[in-house]
Amino acid sequence: MDVDLTTLREDFEQTGFAIAPNLFSRNEAQQLKHECINILDAVKEETGSVAGHGVHVGLAARSPVFQEAVGDVRILDILETILSPNIEFLSDKVVFKSESMTFASPWHQDWHYWHGAHKHSIWVALDDATVDNGCLKLFPGSHTSAIVHDGDASDGHGFGNRLRPDAIDEDLAITAELEAGGAVFFHDLTLHASHPNKSGEERWVWIPTYRDAVVEDNDYPWAVAAKVVRGEKVNSSK
Repeated sequence: MDVDLTTLREDFEQTGFAIAPNLFSRNEAQQLKHECINILDAVKEETGSVAGHGVHVGLAARSPVFQEAVGDVRILDILETILSPNIEFLSDKVVFKSESMTFASPWHQDWHYWHGAHKHSIWVALDDATVDNGCLKLFPGSHTSAIVHDGDASDGHGFGNRLRPDAIDEDLAITAELEAGGAVFFHDLTLHASHPNKSGEERWVWIPTYRDAVVEDNDYPWAVAAKVVRGEKVNSSK
């Protein structure tokens, strides 16, 4: 990884996101993808199915590979620059699109799913992410305030909190095409979505989420693998 942390911090402060190409090597990304597949296979065997909208939460809760990955020094060095010297991992998820799963993710801010203190997530491409296979797109500067989410979520694609499609000027959005191993760090108020997958191929992404370990926040029953990964934690939960 070759990242100018000062430039990355300035980008993040201005736009609400920062791109770190080649955060992981292509080989590391492939290993993480294989672990995702193994986890989903195990979930299918245990429960009979996985979510039809292509999102599964809680990789680090059941995988030593992801328990180690969430504390990777390359991630933490960037988070220390844009978030805090005291960093707590909260939870992670895999987002996968298959050749038959073509829908785009709608525009949304992650904060509406958890509220409380603001958090930072990392969209890590485990395959080359392109416009054709559904890469991320983001709306720069949208991280300064919460926006009303009043879109229709009845399509069965998840994302119960979303904007109406006509609420965004797509011409102002930034598309983040990445090679496998590249990543986008983003604030939980940064509006983001994905392009549809028109490639006829699969596309896998790993998304871990972190918070400032010394800022008062809610307790989340779903954050079963939460742990401080750098610095210290003050017991200030609500």
